Formats: sequence, structure tokens, C-alpha cells
Amino acid sequence: MKKTICIAAIRKEAEELYRNHDFYCSEAIASTIRRQIEPEMPAEAIAMASGFPVGVGGALCMCGAVSGGIMCLGYFFGRTQPKDDKVNKAMALSKELYDAFTGNHKVACCKILTKGMELGSPVHMEQCISFTGEVAAKTAEIIARELNIKIEQ
Repeated sequence: MKKTICIAAIRKEAEELYRNHDFYCSEAIASTIRRQIEPEMPAEAIAMASGFPVGVGGALCMCGAVSGGIMCLGYFFGRTQPKDDKVNKAMALSKELYDAFTGNHKVACCKILTKGMELGSPVHMEQCISFTGEVAAKTAEIIARELNIKIEQ
């Protein structure tokens, strides 16, 4: 795990991965967190994020970026054993991320966030690129705070 991270670089990388059509939102966040914070994270974590774009597989439900950020928080703070209390921390940090996003955008529902937009249009793409960067940055801030990783400017 890296000892120092740059939030601006994390935001930029996640946005570029989406903008360049390398990955969708949730995948871009997982890839960026992996590269910028935890290179030992299995590449399969990116694959696990592949079902979340466009509001969970195109269902236009939960914002894929928020889902990707929550998935990354689960990687660091979630449980792997039954009845492990770590689940409470993962849930609390996930709620923090969700609350930050909905505090900025009122909802995390893809259908509402993209209302009136043609999916794939320039306005839709710019909004979702921005959401991807925002969520990657907030996810990284939470991880850094909880794991005492230094944030450089």
C-alpha cells in the first residue's frame, strides 16, 4: 500500500479512464484506487466493478460511480469471515460516501441524475466523468483518513 497519495491525481486518473472509454465509472474508480493506493489489490476487483455502470447494468438505479466507490471501501474495510464486526465499519464508511454524494447531488439514482439526457451524449458523458472523479476522490480521502495515508497536494 502506498504511504502517500494525491487526491487531485486520483480524481484526474479516474476521469481520464472514463473519458477515454477505457473503463466505465465504477471500473475506473476500482482501477484508479488499485493503481494509486493499493497496487496489490487483485485486478479482479476491477472486473467485480463491471456490473455497476449505468445504474447497475443499465437499470438506471444506483449511480455506478457511487457503487464503485462503495465496493472499494468494502475491499479495505469489509469482512471476509462470518459474523466479523468489520461489516459495521464498511457500512458506516459507505454511508459517509453515499451521504457526501447525495449532499452534492440530492440523489444517487442514475435515472434521476440523467433525466432528460441522452445516454452517451456529450452532456451525459461530462456529468458522469465528473461524478467518477468526485467519487474516486472522496473514496480516496476516506481510505487515507482511515488508514493514516498521507495526502499530498
